[in-house]
Amino acid sequence: MRTRIAVAAFALLLSLSACGANDDPLSKDTTTGSSSAPGSITIGSANFAESELLGEIYAQALEAKGVTVKRQFNIGARELYLKALQDGSIDLLPEYNGALLSALAKGGAPAGVSKPEDVLTELKKVLPSGTEVLEQSAAEDKDTLTVTAATAAKYNLKSIADLTPVASKLSIGAGPEWQERYQGLKGLKELYNIQFKTFKPLDAGGPLTVNALVKGQIDVGNIFSTDSSIATNKFVVLDDPKNLYLAENILPLIRTAANSPTVSGALNAVSAKLTTENLTTYLAKVQVDKQDTAAVAKAFLTENGLA
Repeated sequence: MRTRIAVAAFALLLSLSACGANDDPLSKDTTTGSSSAPGSITIGSANFAESELLGEIYAQALEAKGVTVKRQFNIGARELYLKALQDGSIDLLPEYNGALLSALAKGGAPAGVSKPEDVLTELKKVLPSGTEVLEQSAAEDKDTLTVTAATAAKYNLKSIADLTPVASKLSIGAGPEWQERYQGLKGLKELYNIQFKTFKPLDAGGPLTVNALVKGQIDVGNIFSTDSSIATNKFVVLDDPKNLYLAENILPLIRTAANSPTVSGALNAVSAKLTTENLTTYLAKVQVDKQDTAAVAKAFLTENGLA
């Protein structure tokens, strides 16, 4: 989920990937300043339903292996939860390989890097000292630019590139941080020469953005590709011919000091079972059926033999 953060807004974290272990807070003993007691793990999540569901799946998978887990979900956007990982407030969270690479790599993801394994290789080169990623899943969830069927027909929209001549007439809605992210307004301007008439700060692919699109309060919405609202409302997801959005495979990001064979074994087993299709199905149980997130996570783990 998931995009490049403006360098100025995120200079501190970016600098961690370049500094030595002795200078990097992430390389230090994580029991200092951490909210986790020895032998426990604090799991965080971003401020959208999918991230919280994934965090809960991780939590219950670890608890099934006897790991003590603390939950600190719904922290906020990437700018906030990576700082929480940096200062030891959390030890683990679900991430997206392409978005994390774009956030950490100086100048953004290297040109031509878009496939999952290539993204993962580059990501490992820029992870801050003291952190690591575990095995990535086949499940992928990308940012999209999405419109209603009526808007697509009116402006003959099939790809993001088709927005270039008409965007000055249109409004777009997304999370407030999208204004400063490369995989938001900045990248759209640089890659596609797109400038919208207005930007409305709403939420990160959540109900505010979806409802605004349905009600015609915005013309284009930033909605995540696994969101059930796309099919429910017959929205049109615009193609991305210039690959503004990289592969976005889900994987655990963890402080190295919090990892162990038990932890990595449990989380890698989750990644092995997680697919785009089953994630979409279980996320719909939370978003559409309004089922409890913990109950949905338990059902996923039980169905996949991980409970």
